[in-house]
Amino acid sequence: MNQEERLSEPDLALLQLGRRLQADGYRFITPTPLTHERVNQRPGNERSRTLRDVFGWSRPFVPGLISADEQRQLQEAEVLEARDGLLHSRVRWSSLDGLLFAHSQFPTQANDAVFFGPDSYRFAQLIHTYLQQNFTAIHRAVDIGCGAGVGALVIARARREAQVLAVDINPVALRLSAVNAALAEVSNVEIARSDVLQDVEGDFDLIVANPPYMADPSERAYRHGGGALGAGLSLRIVEQALPRLTPGGSLVLYTGVAMVDGRDPFLEALEPWRDSPDFGWTYKELDPDVFGEELLTPGYQDVERIAVVALVVTRIGAGIGGTIDEQATEVRH
Repeated sequence: MNQEERLSEPDLALLQLGRRLQADGYRFITPTPLTHERVNQRPGNERSRTLRDVFGWSRPFVPGLISADEQRQLQEAEVLEARDGLLHSRVRWSSLDGLLFAHSQFPTQANDAVFFGPDSYRFAQLIHTYLQQNFTAIHRAVDIGCGAGVGALVIARARREAQVLAVDINPVALRLSAVNAALAEVSNVEIARSDVLQDVEGDFDLIVANPPYMADPSERAYRHGGGALGAGLSLRIVEQALPRLTPGGSLVLYTGVAMVDGRDPFLEALEPWRDSPDFGWTYKELDPDVFGEELLTPGYQDVERIAVVALVVTRIGAGIGGTIDEQATEVRH
């Protein structure tokens, strides 16, 4: 059974809408929420005038702006809302690597929202870089907390021989990942519900994750990482992933860190695992300062910046031996 055959009728309607947008040459690069808000607040941007306004900028639109087929597909997909005489799409479409990804409307306020933004582009590039530099065979891979399915689809397209799992606890994420996989026409992706790796079996040659890493007062699942300053889920992924790596297999984790007094609390929390001679580690900052507006959020009063980091942990193959390569740990403060 291919990806399309697994979809429900509403999801098939969403898939058809995605195919229509692709055929029309639709393209949209999703910015940060703050940039999105500022652009939408400019005079003249109150309502949609184009497809990019409707499906990229999440602006309300008058009936008749989009084609009858597109409006029907939104209705059949159960993602069309009517408010104050205007229509709204609860789904956005964003471009990445020549693909379109369906994800949640702006602003992403619902607890089950599926986020997509600059982190998604950096995460995809991190996976591309890993795959270009490592030639170990990948028979089985998993994208933990897959969201819109970015990590899973990047791996599946680059390694057609691999069986790739896309797992999440959010039913909306699983739905949109399935639609996005069908739109990408990949046959080697399986969508499954799992809390990190608790509900899937076996070992993996590649584990990737781009988990939420903020400390969100509302504890919305798509952005709240839990634990101290949002690092809880990232640490839990490391704890569950390392024992599930095959020899030579790697965990590729993209996450954010709230830096305090020049210290990296996430790197410090990794210390118990870094003592093991069974793994090689690389760690570096990809961007030293993101989401600066979040420093005004309660709980961040002692945080001086939020950085995004890349952690790659590789299980050393049987008989190779060795210790952690401290020279591979790159931390820029």
